[in-house]
Amino acid sequence: MKTVDHSQLEAIYRTRFDDKAQVQREKMWEILCQDWMQRYIPENATVLDLAAGRCEFINHIKAGRKIAVDLNEDVRNYANKDVEIIIAFSHDMQGVADDSVDVVFVSNFFEHLPDKAAFMDTLKDIRRVLKVGGKLLIMQPNIRFLHGAYWDFIDHYLPLTDRSVEEALILTNMNVVENLPRFLPYTTRSSMPQHPFLIRLYLRLHFVFPLFGKQAWVVAVKPA
Repeated sequence: MKTVDHSQLEAIYRTRFDDKAQVQREKMWEILCQDWMQRYIPENATVLDLAAGRCEFINHIKAGRKIAVDLNEDVRNYANKDVEIIIAFSHDMQGVADDSVDVVFVSNFFEHLPDKAAFMDTLKDIRRVLKVGGKLLIMQPNIRFLHGAYWDFIDHYLPLTDRSVEEALILTNMNVVENLPRFLPYTTRSSMPQHPFLIRLYLRLHFVFPLFGKQAWVVAVKPA
């Protein structure tokens, strides 16, 4: 399948996330890392952000070693100085050793893959780089609750639900230890609270996740 090329993607993202929106995203990601994601990540861990993009996650998380993997060279413009950059395909992360990573984080990426074969190949390479007991953290639009809105973005190709993600993880010999079908709203333009206080409150009030959540949160562990 022919997909949107990288130069087109950068133009799309400049339109989709203007300067004001990007500032808001940075604030949101800082809070998400502090109040939600850091609990899964020891501060001495080796963390890999797959399809790091503008590095909102990897720049804000605390870790002993931080790696950003992306196919787009523009990632270098966004990563902090303490982040290692590796330019590679998601299914062939050359430069990342076997069994070397404590946590792999993937956010809003799998829907951009061209097909399920590419998705499975990516999961297999994630498993390769993870240490035994290492965690894969996934935040993923859940088409079960989005329906037509899933296709509002021209660079979305692969429809996935929390259930299909979990099944794929099982097929790649990963143990799913947490699956929240409804976690965050779909986009920062949707019903996601914008004020830092409200974002922190949302993350504490888990009973509101089913009301507003359109993205799944899935955690899997590489078994011995």
